[in-house]
Amino acid sequence: MLAIQTIQDEILELKKDRRAVILAHHYQNEEIQELADSIGDSLELSRRAQSFDGDVIAFCGVWFMAETAKVLNPTRTVIVPDREAGCSLVDSCTPEQLAAWRRLHPEYTVVSYINTSVGVKALSDILCTSRNAVAVVNSIPADQPVLFLPDVNLGNYVRKQTGRENMRLWQGACIVHATFPARRLSKLRAEHPEALVAAHPECPQDVLAMADFIGSTSAIIDWCASSEAGEFIVMTESGVRHSLERRAPSKRFYFVPNENCNCSECPYMRRNTLEKLRDALRDLTPRVELSPDLIRRAALPIERMLAVK
Repeated sequence: MLAIQTIQDEILELKKDRRAVILAHHYQNEEIQELADSIGDSLELSRRAQSFDGDVIAFCGVWFMAETAKVLNPTRTVIVPDREAGCSLVDSCTPEQLAAWRRLHPEYTVVSYINTSVGVKALSDILCTSRNAVAVVNSIPADQPVLFLPDVNLGNYVRKQTGRENMRLWQGACIVHATFPARRLSKLRAEHPEALVAAHPECPQDVLAMADFIGSTSAIIDWCASSEAGEFIVMTESGVRHSLERRAPSKRFYFVPNENCNCSECPYMRRNTLEKLRDALRDLTPRVELSPDLIRRAALPIERMLAVK
């Protein structure tokens, strides 16, 4: 009897034929994470791709992440399963809006979160991630005014940690993290009094005030895995459960539904499917195409960020 080829088999066969690497963000569906060569945050995935030998990067995340991968791997073909996998933070700050702001405020240093379009990155002075945002802002002279964009919650957290009074904040937000309500967190803490709370800094300030730990997605995973505690309330996208349970299979993790739905899922991240990944590897589309000039200008603030210790 002939063996039936599964869609996972098709993907692995196409990956071999295309000399591809599959990168998956922590927020992807579990079935995609199971096939990935590497799982992580957006920037760390893009940097890991620099060390592989192949020709094609299949980035299972959202579009801005694939753009960053292309900037750091300009000679490789970068594809995504779904071109419409966007980001509310990207939508909140366009290159045109930032260019107009810079014309009015040329004295400001612009610090942009990695969750921005490549066009915004190219107009920025330096980038940051949720893991290094405080260090990046602290690397700028204290008397230099700063515009932090686009996430207002992360910006508020950074301003509090750095004590920067001369830092203006763009009013963007993540549609997942920004809608986590403190009242639901309080309810879950009452139900699980032994659980520690780990929160992403994109969460609102009243949620962060109740956290035992605040950090990026990867930092949350590391902290939960190394902690002596056995239960955690995790205030970030619930796709991270797969990585948490892989690292700490004996521990329990609880997620708080946000205000938009009875879930903790990013609708953009969940647009990617195995079928779309297969088709992207087969057709090499949707493909990220960037001009050499745009790549050069966007790479500069990334390099500045990476130089911050």
